[in-house]
Amino acid sequence: MALGVLVLAVLLVAVDATVLGLATPYLGEDLQPSGTQLLWIGDAYSFVLAGLLVSMGSLGDRIGRKRLLLTGATAFGLISVLNAYAQTPETMIVARALLGVAGATLMPSTLALIRNLFHDPRERSLAIGIWSAAASAGMAIGPIAGGALLEHFWWGSVFLINLPVMALLVVVGMKTLPESRNPSPGPWDLPSVLLSMAGMIGVVYAVKEAAAAGFSWPVPAAAVAGAAALRAFVRRQRSLPVPVVDVRLFRSRGFSGAVLSDLLTVLGLSGLLFFLSQYLQLVQERRPIEAGLAELPAAVGAVAAGLVAGAVARRFSVRVVVAGGLAMIGLALAVLTTLGRTTGYPLIGVVLLVVGFGAGVAFTVTSDVILTAVPKEQAGAAAAVSETAYELGTALGIALLGSVVTNVYQGFTGPAGTPEAAHESLAGAVVAAEHLPGETAGELLHAAREAFVDGVALAAGFGAALLLLASAAAFFLLRGQKLADGPVRH
Repeated sequence: MALGVLVLAVLLVAVDATVLGLATPYLGEDLQPSGTQLLWIGDAYSFVLAGLLVSMGSLGDRIGRKRLLLTGATAFGLISVLNAYAQTPETMIVARALLGVAGATLMPSTLALIRNLFHDPRERSLAIGIWSAAASAGMAIGPIAGGALLEHFWWGSVFLINLPVMALLVVVGMKTLPESRNPSPGPWDLPSVLLSMAGMIGVVYAVKEAAAAGFSWPVPAAAVAGAAALRAFVRRQRSLPVPVVDVRLFRSRGFSGAVLSDLLTVLGLSGLLFFLSQYLQLVQERRPIEAGLAELPAAVGAVAAGLVAGAVARRFSVRVVVAGGLAMIGLALAVLTTLGRTTGYPLIGVVLLVVGFGAGVAFTVTSDVILTAVPKEQAGAAAAVSETAYELGTALGIALLGSVVTNVYQGFTGPAGTPEAAHESLAGAVVAAEHLPGETAGELLHAAREAFVDGVALAAGFGAALLLLASAAAFFLLRGQKLADGPVRH
């Protein structure tokens, strides 16, 4: 029952990360944000989430993971209402940022509670596999649920689905979840919290802005400020008697290897999958719910992998399984370099199935390695490091691979009279074509879609290279690493 509650929490956070993408066109028509405001509506959640994960994981170790999870779940539900009924772009940006604060309390708490609930290593591996599978399933359910809601209701409905789920989570969680915390936690160091948040937000902002607008002066300024804050954070952790995060954990090759593998994997995957949704809708002209269903094989593969990953890692070794899973993803992405406008769905479906399986195996085993590398009292902080690598990888992937797609796309040559907005994005070209004569509109869409597909195929090549690099790094760094096999002593 307790595991069911934790799975429910991670499922909902994963769903919430994907439904906004489908709702953005409708939200844009209603609130009429500027281009910059629209970017902040999309980015505010991930910025705040990435900046607060480490601090919230440490807070859960101190005040109690159950208390933090239930408080965060209640806040997540209430703030979802503010998102749904936002009347101005400014309100929406603030609401998304507040939702990021609440989301940062949920993810580390769920994984840390699993570490403390399941003391038998085999049971814990299976529980982490189910947790990982739920996160993957949520990423797939988001577009399907969002597509179904948007065909019948207004855009705010995609946020209101959070309310009944969070209410159920809080009621059942109060009865079934045991409390756990660090018995000797030390004070929660506010300067460390501020340095961590400033560092993460500065780095993520710099990468996103560099990809979107080039190297204008705010980019190096944000990058230098973020790097300086992270350096100060590390120095402070070394000097504190009870640090927010014990940076000495990174001396462990297994811990560092697992975190690096996660970051590189998400970096190589996220940007490409972000554009694959647009490919299915804007190039192959599928409805939102069709596109969501088309991406389902990735979730199926991840769920299946999560259930067997622990057993397979014990039989064949951690490094073979993680490196093998990452290599599977890399080879599958390499196949997508052949992508064309009329590529049949069977090929895309098989690629997504392989990607999902490889990612499910790798993430489940690396999560297990990260959690068991630390004393259970520090499980929240360790889980937060794992989640931060995931969020940072997502931001970097969308920014870096997104810039590859965007640069290739913006170079297309349209017919005479092509509006400038058509060169900004494929969605802009589709809207522009609606206001052009039939033959001109057809030429514009053909050129724009060809350029977009070329960009996605090139990004797939970069993603494949990154995943194969991550596979090699995992094989080296995880050498000798093993999952625990017997009961954990108390």
